[in-house]
Parts: sequence; C-alpha cells; structure tokens
Amino acid sequence: MGLLTNLRDSISRVTDGLFAADEPKRIGIYGPPNAGKTTLANRIARDWTGDAVGPESHIPHETRRARRKENVAIERNGRKVNIDIVDTPGVTTKVDYKEFLEHDIDKEDAVRRSREATEGVAEAMHWLREDVDGVIYVLDSTTDPFTQVNTMLIGIIESQNLPVLILANKTDLPESDVKQIANAFPQHETIPLSALEGENMDEVYTKIAEYFG
Repeated sequence: MGLLTNLRDSISRVTDGLFAADEPKRIGIYGPPNAGKTTLANRIARDWTGDAVGPESHIPHETRRARRKENVAIERNGRKVNIDIVDTPGVTTKVDYKEFLEHDIDKEDAVRRSREATEGVAEAMHWLREDVDGVIYVLDSTTDPFTQVNTMLIGIIESQNLPVLILANKTDLPESDVKQIANAFPQHETIPLSALEGENMDEVYTKIAEYFG
C-alpha cells in the first residue's frame, strides 16, 4: 500500500505541474494615468480574442479598478504564450478631485471618482506585489518619464524579479520622443508604438511572446 500511495502521489505531482505550466500568465499593464494602458489592453484583446477589456477615455483615472481579460493566446515567430491581461488603474502619488472638475464633472461625482481612483491605486500596487507574473509598462512618449512614480514602480518591478517590457506609446503624436523613454530606463529595452493607431504592434507581440513565453 505504501508503494502504491507513493506512486499515486508522484503521478499527482507531475500532473499538477503539467496543468500549472499550461495556466495563463498574469501580465499587468502598468504606468501613469493617461499613458494609454486601456487603449493598449483593448488593442491586444481585440487582435487576439475579438473582445475589448474596457472603455477608453481621455478623462484621467477612468480605470479605477483592475480589469482582466483571460486566455489571450499570442503566437509570434514560433513562440506561443497564453496570458491574462490585467489592465490596472494609473498609479500616481496623489488623486485630486479637481482634476475631474476640469472635464465638466460635478463636484459630488468628482469626489467619488477621486476616492475610487485612490482605492484603485492601492489595488494596482497589490496586484504588482502579489498577483502578476510579468509587467507591460506603458509610458506616454510625449511627456517627461523622469517622475517619482515611474522610478518607484520600475524599482518595485525589478525588486520582484518580474520580466518587464517598456513601451513608449503615442508615437503618432508629433511631440513624441521615444529616446527620452529609452534614456530614462537604459537597463530595459524600449519598444515604440501607437496603441491608438496600431502602429508597430507586430513588434510588440513579438516581444510579448519573447519576454513572457
């Protein structure tokens, strides 16, 4: 009986390992507010599943809770990766309700949104520390990347030993400067793209398969 029990346990461990290997990897899409994270998440999800992850908006902090699209299978150059996309709220050091007032939102709704956005930042940080297997870090290539938030988040990602793919988004805009993103984080490869226009997405998918596959 002891021999049979040990054999059964060994088979169970092997089987569990095989199933675990087939489980999708949770890839968090991170970055500051309005960098284009949801636009990218929707682009990836639509290209490979036909469905979107969530609504896109020019209003800051519109994503106030993490949203997940499961079982997105990507294949490039003989590499395959099955991922769950986690579109996270934009991380910032402060959420001010006055930001919402600038978009013709009444004060009561603005206060509610700022409270939810603050809770969303905490949730995004929890996902980063506990629940993701890799990170796609999205930066707006028209803005200065040398900020406290970006430095902090990249540092946390590195301390967690998570694979990270840095994307310089919004290259369709004339003021885009991809080099400033690359110079800010020279220890990581920077991939330019326009998630809105779908520019350079082939390279993005190749890198996703390479980094997370």
